[in-house]
Amino acid sequence: MPYYPLREVKLPGSAAAAYSEWLGALESELDRPNCDRNELCRRVLTELFYPQLAECDPADLTPEARVALMQMDPRNVTLEPEYYHEIDTERYARVKPLIWLWEMFDKSPLGENVDLGIRFRRILAKRIFRKCGKDFKAFHFVKLSFGYNLEVGDGVVVHRHVLLDDRGGIRLGDGASVSDFANIYSHSHDIQESAVVSTPATIIGDGVRITYHATILAGVTVAGDSMVGAMALQTKDTEPHHVHVGIPSRPVRKKDMTIVRRPARRDPLAED
Repeated sequence: MPYYPLREVKLPGSAAAAYSEWLGALESELDRPNCDRNELCRRVLTELFYPQLAECDPADLTPEARVALMQMDPRNVTLEPEYYHEIDTERYARVKPLIWLWEMFDKSPLGENVDLGIRFRRILAKRIFRKCGKDFKAFHFVKLSFGYNLEVGDGVVVHRHVLLDDRGGIRLGDGASVSDFANIYSHSHDIQESAVVSTPATIIGDGVRITYHATILAGVTVAGDSMVGAMALQTKDTEPHHVHVGIPSRPVRKKDMTIVRRPARRDPLAED
């Protein structure tokens, strides 16, 4: 197979400077001890979606425009995790504005800009997750639950439309990769009474690859350097260095451990 490491992509100098200036200002504001995260979210989203209404009096707007503008403020929004019984309301209040900012950024004209989006989400992830390692990359439309129950190691990448349901906790080990449309759960419901909920932590080991449309159920440990194949349903712990496929998933192949892997190349989307 051809060897295709990621290539460098250069932005126009004016764009790169504008992005760095905006992200630097955002990070500085978030680092202020008295930062009002709700107000920051409201202001940023208003400027992204309705800049012409930033200085308006809501009383002068139509009811539809007034309601639309209210969605820029996370205090006017309810999110699904807020209805979960076991939520830590104090911890969630800290991260909710950043989760809403992340989700709405992805729906804005900026959301599919890879360079800007990965850098933007990285800033938020470090302030949402319990732990966020170096060079974390999240592409657009990643969905979180509580956010504060996520632990992410170094060099982790999460691709498009991934669900990280961290109700009971999710740990993504160093170098783990989660492909498009995968789902990782850390809660399950009793088969007879749905309000009876179990929340075991789900562990994704170092160097694991969760591939396209795969699902990892709550409490599973995906062992280091193993792979869960496309469309697989992982219901039990995996074996290290094995590829697992099927519904339910089963090990079908062990990696050739005698192959010398190429030295890691610099990721063009790594942190400076």
